[in-house]
Amino acid sequence: MTIEIPKEALQLQSLVKPNGELDVTLVSVPVPTPGTDEVLVRLQAAPLNPSDLGLLFGAADLNTAIYSGTPTHPLLTARVPEAAMPSMQGRLGQSLPVGNEGAGVVVKAGTSAAAQALLGKTVAVLGGAMYAQYRCVPAEACLLLPEGASAADGASSFVNPLTALSMVENMRRDGHKALVHTAAASNLGQMLHRICEKDGVPLVNIVRKQEQADLLHGLGAKYVCNMSAPDFQESLTRALVETGATIAFDATGGGRLAGQILGCMEAALGRTAREYSRYGSTTHKQVFLYGRLDSSPIEFVNTFGMAWGIGGWLVFPFLQKVGAERTRELKQRVMDELKTTFASAYAGEISLTAMLKPDAVAAYAKRATGEKYLVNPTLAD
Repeated sequence: MTIEIPKEALQLQSLVKPNGELDVTLVSVPVPTPGTDEVLVRLQAAPLNPSDLGLLFGAADLNTAIYSGTPTHPLLTARVPEAAMPSMQGRLGQSLPVGNEGAGVVVKAGTSAAAQALLGKTVAVLGGAMYAQYRCVPAEACLLLPEGASAADGASSFVNPLTALSMVENMRRDGHKALVHTAAASNLGQMLHRICEKDGVPLVNIVRKQEQADLLHGLGAKYVCNMSAPDFQESLTRALVETGATIAFDATGGGRLAGQILGCMEAALGRTAREYSRYGSTTHKQVFLYGRLDSSPIEFVNTFGMAWGIGGWLVFPFLQKVGAERTRELKQRVMDELKTTFASAYAGEISLTAMLKPDAVAAYAKRATGEKYLVNPTLAD
């Protein structure tokens, strides 16, 4: 295909300085020429995932944000609290490109057969630096979107779908028969509901608000527990008795929820136990923390015996454990069910320059469930 490709293009970068100042800005970078096994993608869509926001703003306090720069190269400056600086040590002084995944059209390709086969095609891409106008990646990092699928359809083909699929995969591999998920009304949570419904896996959904519970009930979810309800823990325990779930994936990452889930799991097991043990049930109960929607410390009172665990969990290290062949199978399922099981909804679409405007930052940085935003680098303000 023939297309005019500029010598330079815009890319969003985030920098934490040793003095505690965060700079997020659009910079002009050279557009690379793809190597033999690489392709150049003109990006058209990239989601703003919570993991992207963590790199984008680091530990900065956005209440201190100052907006400056030019219309084409805006700049956001904010302060990182002194207490949070130790967590930023690994990135000090590095101007980091942001954006885990995206989708667009391959406008130039290397000479290999795999690269040439993607020329002119719309692909989903994983590889970082996706908040940009162009991205050069290995051909193997691309997923060819199904016929008729747009870049917006395929923008979230990796992080949420593979996370949801891997939760079910992890559940099965560890010998559990049902699972619990928090922040369950999110795009990821809705995907997980559809996967579990299709695969016959009992799923207990935990949400924060009644409208989120109503949304999931409207989708056909059987077990939905509202954290704000006065009977939350009793409702959760009943759901755990019925499903037998002993593994949970928690997106909040802080506060009391992980301990409450373990406590309710123990209570559910106790209701069906044949005899009492001072050490609690011997059934292992596991909560994996995979997000940090709540940045407060983890708090719990051990009411759940000795057979339990709380630990961190990330999707891509898990996929490395299951191996390349199984990962390919999971990716293929995403493509096969892109517009059904793995469909994503967005609260809005914004341009690269709009990402650094106060109103847009206020909207997408609050990480509200069901209000995920999509960046379109082809949009002009």
